[in-house]
Amino acid sequence: MQDEKRVRILMAKFGEGFEKSVVKLALAFRESGFEIIYTETQTPEAIVTSAIQEDVDHIGITTLPGANIDDIRRVMELLARAGAQDIGVTAGGFLSYEDIPRLKEVGIVQFFPTGTTIQELIEWARANIKQTH
Repeated sequence: MQDEKRVRILMAKFGEGFEKSVVKLALAFRESGFEIIYTETQTPEAIVTSAIQEDVDHIGITTLPGANIDDIRRVMELLARAGAQDIGVTAGGFLSYEDIPRLKEVGIVQFFPTGTTIQELIEWARANIKQTH
């Protein structure tokens, strides 16, 4: 019997701080059966390049203090330019409330506000992230 390929998620962040929380999130997803590629790079170009090179199914972006919607918009533009629109993108964490409705406009699949539990994130991922490659 052939092993089933696991869903591959690239986890990245924009903003500063909370490194331990992001690592904890990555480890929880790995323990739940996802294949996680964690990057500390914080430029949209590096995130998209890593996602394509790693052949991921999804990008999860943690938005920390200092993050802004322009970085997320740039990720979506770069994915489209690379023909990689099949890679879904979610974000969660700190953003100004006026930016949150605009995320859907730029193509984010889902935004998870601060306070969303790791279990809620994992359950959403299991139900919504599918293999694209």
